[in-house]
Amino acid sequence: MAWQYWTESPRQGRWRQVDTPTIDTQHQVRIRTTASAISKGTETLVHNGQVPPNIAALMRAPHQLGDFSYPVSYGYLGVGIVDQGPDEWLDKRVFGLLPHHSHHVVDPSELLVIPDEISDHRALLTGAAETAINILWQQPPRYADRIAIVGAGMIGATTALLASKFPLERLEVLETNPARRELISSWGITAVAPEEASADCDLAIHVSGHEAGLARALEITGDDGTVIEASWYGENAPAVPLGADFHARRLNIVASQVGQVAVGHRHRRTTQQRQRAGLESLTDPRFENLISGVSAWHELPAVMDAVTQPGEFAAATLCHVFTYHDIERGIPDV
Repeated sequence: MAWQYWTESPRQGRWRQVDTPTIDTQHQVRIRTTASAISKGTETLVHNGQVPPNIAALMRAPHQLGDFSYPVSYGYLGVGIVDQGPDEWLDKRVFGLLPHHSHHVVDPSELLVIPDEISDHRALLTGAAETAINILWQQPPRYADRIAIVGAGMIGATTALLASKFPLERLEVLETNPARRELISSWGITAVAPEEASADCDLAIHVSGHEAGLARALEITGDDGTVIEASWYGENAPAVPLGADFHARRLNIVASQVGQVAVGHRHRRTTQQRQRAGLESLTDPRFENLISGVSAWHELPAVMDAVTQPGEFAAATLCHVFTYHDIERGIPDV
């Protein structure tokens, strides 16, 4: 038997036991999952029932089962081993945009083979790296730019790691959480509390998911500068202080969303090429620090509930990983 995680109503998720799938054609492969991870920003909206109906179709994950609102089986950070399919794919470790299931049957064109030097857990950050690349493609940093990244969650921290490779005059990460600031600083990247941020930035990247972060990004952006808004608010409607000096200083707010390749690269890069670039960036060992917790697969409903509501656990979570090595035993008796 196989297992699938379903969200059945707001804040109610559970595992369903299903028949183990098998491939239907020689052009498919079956993956036995070894690990999956929560993408906290988007999966919080799904878990809490906050996906706006008018964009439900755009929010669909590639291998989602069911529809919004419920029941729905969602997720897009999965790693596993190919155990059925063409000989050239057998036993390959692969990453895919796959929900929290024990097994998947997909077309191999939807998978990336994981390099030997990247662990299964680190490979789950491919989605975050792909998102960060899209953000940096949206408004590419220039030589000697001054850049601020507002928010050091999984996406913000990943964006900081990639941006640190550019020849910038200044890179600062603004974060309210002292533990996250300490982590960013350990990478050799400047991390400050929002009130301590430097002003006159050429580019501010907002990924905190809070309206206060967006307001601060506008405050520290220099005249004619740009704020990239990469946060996702769902049904929430953040207040944006456009009545301050937004018009007087001719600031720009540009949206970045990973569902489409950024405009500057859209005609020259496919989504899979962008995804591969994200996977290949994970050879940087600093990414290992973003794995903030590991649990057994059957603990996902409880962890999902804890990580998607305010509290110490959510504040400490960057990328939480679930392992599937004991899936054949089923859910333990409590």
